[in-house]
Amino acid sequence: MRTNQARRRYLSLAIASALAPSMVWASQREETLADNVASTMRRSVNNVSPARLVFSTPQAGRQWLYEMSARLSRFIPDARERETILVNVQYEAKRAGLDVQLILGLIEVESMFRRYAISGVGARGLMQVMPFWVRHIGTTGHNLFEIRTNLRYGCTILRYYIDRERGDVTRALARYNGSLGRLTYPNKIYAAMRRNWIYNGAV
Repeated sequence: MRTNQARRRYLSLAIASALAPSMVWASQREETLADNVASTMRRSVNNVSPARLVFSTPQAGRQWLYEMSARLSRFIPDARERETILVNVQYEAKRAGLDVQLILGLIEVESMFRRYAISGVGARGLMQVMPFWVRHIGTTGHNLFEIRTNLRYGCTILRYYIDRERGDVTRALARYNGSLGRLTYPNKIYAAMRRNWIYNGAV
């Protein structure tokens, strides 16, 4: 009897982990934001400018998109969805002053590029954004499962954490994960970035 119960429990955890790989991680912790910080973040997530590739030349942008789409195909078979994600990742990362390669590594670790992923603590979407951020810096109409919205929130939040940690990306990543003071999560992101997303051209 106990053996069967243990087996069912193990199977349940294995299935849950496969469906939502980010559930092994914690997530952003709710905190009180200073009014000026909240206002800046609110302006960022409510920006309505359409996403576009930001490169020195159109050719450089096309080359990056072609190469990254090929790499992303192991996670997302649909070419149109890959392009949508990549264009938005590149635009939102650039807009927030973030390393595009780092953001791709973070998304791989957090959601394996599953736009509808939900963690065990309720974090949502590609960058596993906690819903309380909508209350603090967004509007009720914001859908964290929408690609553009999720990436805009995630990049805005990570930018806030980097600024708060005075440019220390490792500490900011740990704060994004809710594990400040530990290196497991940042190191996992760095490993994913080096393994799959380093690009030798301009990003």
